[in-house]
Amino acid sequence: MVPALTFLCFVLLIWGYFFLHPLDYKDLGKHSLASLTFISNFVYWKESNYFDTSSLEKWLLHTWSLSVEWQFYLIYPVVLLLCKRLLSSFRLKFLILIAFIFCFFFSIVITYKSSSAAYYLLPTRAWQMLVGGIVFLFPLTIASKSLKEFLHWAGIGFIVASFFIFDSSTPWPGFAALIPILGVYLVLVSEKNHSFFIDNKIVQKLGTWSYSIYLWHWPIAVYGYLFVGSKYWYIVGLPLSIVLGALSYRFIESKRSNNFLSVKHFLRLSALKTGIIVALLSTLVFISDGISKRLSYEETAIAQEVKAAEGDWEYPQPNLYIEDLKIRFVEGSSEKNILFIGASHIEQLYPYVSNIDTEYNIYFLSAGGCFVTPSAKNPKWSCENIQNYIHLLSRVNFQKIVTSFYSFNSYLPTAELARTEEVEKRVNEFDSFLKTIKSHSDEVYLILGEPKGAAFRPRNAIRGDSTLAAVSVERVLENYKLHERALSSLTELAGVNIIDPITSLCSDGKCRTRTEDFKFYYKDANHMRPWYVKKHAVYPKQIFD
Repeated sequence: MVPALTFLCFVLLIWGYFFLHPLDYKDLGKHSLASLTFISNFVYWKESNYFDTSSLEKWLLHTWSLSVEWQFYLIYPVVLLLCKRLLSSFRLKFLILIAFIFCFFFSIVITYKSSSAAYYLLPTRAWQMLVGGIVFLFPLTIASKSLKEFLHWAGIGFIVASFFIFDSSTPWPGFAALIPILGVYLVLVSEKNHSFFIDNKIVQKLGTWSYSIYLWHWPIAVYGYLFVGSKYWYIVGLPLSIVLGALSYRFIESKRSNNFLSVKHFLRLSALKTGIIVALLSTLVFISDGISKRLSYEETAIAQEVKAAEGDWEYPQPNLYIEDLKIRFVEGSSEKNILFIGASHIEQLYPYVSNIDTEYNIYFLSAGGCFVTPSAKNPKWSCENIQNYIHLLSRVNFQKIVTSFYSFNSYLPTAELARTEEVEKRVNEFDSFLKTIKSHSDEVYLILGEPKGAAFRPRNAIRGDSTLAAVSVERVLENYKLHERALSSLTELAGVNIIDPITSLCSDGKCRTRTEDFKFYYKDANHMRPWYVKKHAVYPKQIFD
């Protein structure tokens, strides 16, 4: 297991030196070190905030599960040995069953509190690895061949169904993970070792190579995303994963000696020594900023601007709590109040709003990656902070309420029918929201979407393909076709002041992404930087007039 992973990291580090920009190469070094020390699940968990980069840009993201498995198989035996000294075998069996049940329900609770923690961390994943122990400790004696056959195929059915009924909007692991795990359980208890599905040479070969295929499939997917950009890359990527996985198994994984490779023994070094050397190489790559000295002066300056842009965000911690709501409060000079409610596209206005001289007390009620309608669920964290807005409206009298329509399409289902139904539901719910806030204020402002797209993302400027200094308004508007259709379906827009940031931020049919000297306007593909908001995003000014 470790030699194959070490070799993968080594290959990526060598390849990355020649083909990755130092900023991306530094990330690879960090993730390689985390993978080899089996703490990558913690690293990816800490990185999994709203502004995290796409998973398709992290070459070793899939190693989080290897880290969880190593942590489990290092801790689990030690716990068993300690418990064995204190408990009889009978009681120990039931302790394992109780641990399984507890971890399952704990996983469900944490999934809806912090899906990222539930996804990456051992305590919420342990129940899945305890299933094998449950099968062994509590065996089912099934005499009927027909029942075994039924359980076997039912289990396979649950596993296969999981590929089709879950998508990125599904809170995970939570209740949903029970379906594939139940499938695995049924396959195991059926004890059907011979069937067409599992007893043919193709499936058995794929099973033999599966670990190595797993190691290689994700870097191949990332390569396709970053360097090919075609949605048909899987036609090449899938067989390539199998070929590289088979080669990895043949020359590395299947070798049971302490040598890293049988072919010249990878410079005659043991697997442990090789792992340490690759880990040290990963450390060097990370602490040297991706060996950034290979850049020219101009390239270094651009890289520094990219780093500055990506970390540029001004939104303070909550300083006011009303019931269960977390609020950022800016005190004015009168008893008049304005509420800004929404996701991060409301938050990005804070640097401008908090620095103007106004009589209004300003309340920011927000939740990144969320929408105000109750059916809009973020699978990674709770949206209650904005969806429970009525608690604030019942306590504070607002003269004006400002909200955003940007996140209307967030986390919609991918299936066409379900997507259509959810869009219709959100339109109706947003109408109800508008009706409510109109009845609780004198004026309502609805801010539409800002310019966005890959060309606005600073890091893309160092990758060669998206270095545009400006994007056409027509291209920007293509991102908002669904928003336009939904907006036309709303029935509560009468009396609502609609603000279109695109008309304010773009001119002559173009939306600029940066200055000529590469000072980027955005921190990512769709969030403006504080200095740019203060200087150019003046469209909120009309709210205070």
